[in-house]
Amino acid sequence: MGIETVSAADAVNRLTRWRDDFPSPGVRFADLTPVFADPQGLRAVIDGLAAAAPDADLVAGIDARGFLLGAGVAVSMNRGVLAVRKGGKLPPPVLSRDYELEYGSARLEIPGDFDLRGRRVLLVDDVLATGGTLAAATELLNAAGAEITAVAVVLELMALNGRARAGDYPLTSLVQI
Repeated sequence: MGIETVSAADAVNRLTRWRDDFPSPGVRFADLTPVFADPQGLRAVIDGLAAAAPDADLVAGIDARGFLLGAGVAVSMNRGVLAVRKGGKLPPPVLSRDYELEYGSARLEIPGDFDLRGRRVLLVDDVLATGGTLAAATELLNAAGAEITAVAVVLELMALNGRARAGDYPLTSLVQI
């Protein structure tokens, strides 16, 4: 039996698990695990994200769910993938950016000796909330010489206005809430 075609928005709306006050009070967490575990949902999400920048020659996925998405998008586009890691996970040299989350602070890193000059990059993540993570990732990729062609996320939480911090890049959200 073949896999049925479903829209990314349908899969995300139907399968996302919402948890209030996680990981801290006042935060509403979107758990996309059931979307990724569903073959039709995962395919729809990957296809939707890939369509955001068909001319990219590299996909960058942000730690950790962005790794899953970035790898899927890269394979579907026949491109490579760059993992944008949380701080302290890579050996030196690294390029890094600190940023604020809605519930704390963090650091992103990429290898400091990886040449991204002139590379056309599609940046992928799961959720756009306050925009701090995407802003740090775009700054990091720009510092490495990459040309960000587009940013694509599965879910955008509109009330947190993260789009304002995500930079002047074409931004695709498969679902806006």
